[in-house]
Amino acid sequence: MHDFAFIFAGFFVGLIVGLTGVGGGSLMTPVLIFFFGVKPYLAVGTDLLFAAFTKMGGTVSLARQRLVPWRVVGQLCLGSIPAALLALWALRELGPASAQAQHIMTTTLGLALLLTASATLYKVVVFSHKRQREEHGRRTGSGPDALRPRHWSLPVLLGAVIGTLVTFTSVGAGAIGVTVLLLVYPLLPLPRIIGADIAYAVPLTLLAGLGHATLGSVDWPLLAQLLAGSLPGIWLGSRLVTRTPERLIRSLLSVLLAWAGAKLVLI
Repeated sequence: MHDFAFIFAGFFVGLIVGLTGVGGGSLMTPVLIFFFGVKPYLAVGTDLLFAAFTKMGGTVSLARQRLVPWRVVGQLCLGSIPAALLALWALRELGPASAQAQHIMTTTLGLALLLTASATLYKVVVFSHKRQREEHGRRTGSGPDALRPRHWSLPVLLGAVIGTLVTFTSVGAGAIGVTVLLLVYPLLPLPRIIGADIAYAVPLTLLAGLGHATLGSVDWPLLAQLLAGSLPGIWLGSRLVTRTPERLIRSLLSVLLAWAGAKLVLI
């Protein structure tokens, strides 16, 4: 029965990701901690590999459609990969199961969830109307200007911040990454923004997940059960996305993430 519950949790998270595009880490990690009582370090480590394997398929699909701006992915990785390695070194020094590391993880996870909730709500309230006006006007996405950030250092700094967040919490790509990328690359079309966000998350979450595995922070049977549910969930969600009230789902999701984030910060 417990195994079936994990599979169902994977299916639920996969369905929401397929419907809204919100990163699975912001959902799966709090579900594992609050509903199943999984230790934070095991929840984070397992969810990192869950995200890596899940997003690999999405990257392949987007790359075939030529929607992945690899130059942007490279700029983000320049910051995220070194930051992830430093965060893994810090976790190794602290010991992932130590009380200090657990406190850092839960507090950082709570803050990351609050940021994700804010970013999700921002996209619902502000972005949808603003984006419709701008999309036909100033975004071409085909020229070299579209791949230029507002400042050369911004994608590296963004990558470093998200790399640290992801390694400590498995949250950071997804809603936060997409929202900030929209500001850093103002001429890049939304499908290519999403393509960049998903593609650079693969090496980041894979590196961080394998690093957690070396620390004993991955539950492999749990990972298999989550993937068994998430893959059909994502497939179904991607096909229902045009038939569901996305703004309502995102609004409810932002409230849920804010509640989970506040509860973790106040622990």
